Amino acid sequence: MPKTISADEFRDMIDARRRGERSFAVVDTRPEESFAGWRVADAIHYFYKPFHEFDVDDFERETGLSPDDSVVTLCAKGKASGDFAAELDAAGYEDVTVVGDGMRGWSAVYDRTPVPLPDAPGSSGAAPPLDIVQVQRRAKGCLGYLVVGGREASDADHELPDSSNSDRVAVAIDVSRHADEWVEAAAERDASIAAVLDTHVHADHLSGGRALADDLGVPYFLPAAAAERDVAYKFDPIERNETLDVGGVDLKSIATPGHTSDMASYLVGRSAVLTGDTLFTDSVGRTELQFGDGDGDAGDTSDAGGAERGATQLYDSLHGTLLAEPDDVVVCPGHFAVASDGTTGDVVPGEPVTTTVGAARRGLGVLGLDRAAFVERITATLPEKPPNYEAVIAANRGVESPPDETAAIELELGPNRCAADPGAEPAADD
Repeated sequence: MPKTISADEFRDMIDARRRGERSFAVVDTRPEESFAGWRVADAIHYFYKPFHEFDVDDFERETGLSPDDSVVTLCAKGKASGDFAAELDAAGYEDVTVVGDGMRGWSAVYDRTPVPLPDAPGSSGAAPPLDIVQVQRRAKGCLGYLVVGGREASDADHELPDSSNSDRVAVAIDVSRHADEWVEAAAERDASIAAVLDTHVHADHLSGGRALADDLGVPYFLPAAAAERDVAYKFDPIERNETLDVGGVDLKSIATPGHTSDMASYLVGRSAVLTGDTLFTDSVGRTELQFGDGDGDAGDTSDAGGAERGATQLYDSLHGTLLAEPDDVVVCPGHFAVASDGTTGDVVPGEPVTTTVGAARRGLGVLGLDRAAFVERITATLPEKPPNYEAVIAANRGVESPPDETAAIELELGPNRCAADPGAEPAADD
């Protein structure tokens, strides 16, 4: 009889297969269009509709599988793949597993991993301890963070409230709807979350930052420039160069517009910078989701509009701000790339996704271009936009809201697409 597993258990199976400890095939039964647009890496497609006649010979011809193989079935919600698993079981397949919540469940799978900070303050015992936890949303490539300090006060501009008996204090950055991941990461370090921050108004996923802050009764910070985007709810503005005290570690807000007009990066002590959608390990942020590509756009408050305007701002943010930091500062980006086929390039989910300022400067060719060439390069070929991005922006600005959890799930299904194509070549003139 087929067994049913959770999406988290499925993640663990995939990791075991990557290590060579397990062998199985993933069969995705969704329609071809859904499969082509977003899937688990190495999945095999075989469309199945419940209550239709199942032809095992046809299945084996199309997939190359046999009853000797271990099979994991997957669909959108777990219903069709469950019925399909029963058909395989009846046809003599003895090792069949169903992912109970299907791709919906896969969209909510996370990994939490410490960010290596070899030169972190506190390593010598002379400064407060510092931990940075990277919270990875595996199927979408979204990255959030928990920054954990000690208890010693700093001379930061803003001292955070402390109403807990925890040993340490933390701030949560770029929290998703699944905020329990950040709460659990704090509990594992005996830390209390004293504030929640977003780097900008996101376009690819629904922020859970404001809800988490409300639940905990702590401040919710957005970059002060977010006020210019007609954000409809109250938030604590964090100004350019303002610092927060995170248990004796300064977290400094540095304005890095370009991806959006409100984009900020957060410099953590002397060790790391959380770059949001400004700088990734293999690319830079795209610029037309807010600024537009000539057709107008949701949430566009710029008077000039256009990807080129944003690209010029992005160039200045990169070269005038982020790349001015010391070479050994660790870059903690807001995303990693997930292709439609589920592959993640050089990124291994569950392992830290970071680079350093020096490595980015030397390794990303697009950062070696002058301003005009940079603008031309990243606006030459605009990648496919994130699914439902206009509605996601509206929800994160507080002007719309998904009516229920099902609508929220559907709204943000699919991978993030917030990076520019750094290898895009300008189109030749005819």
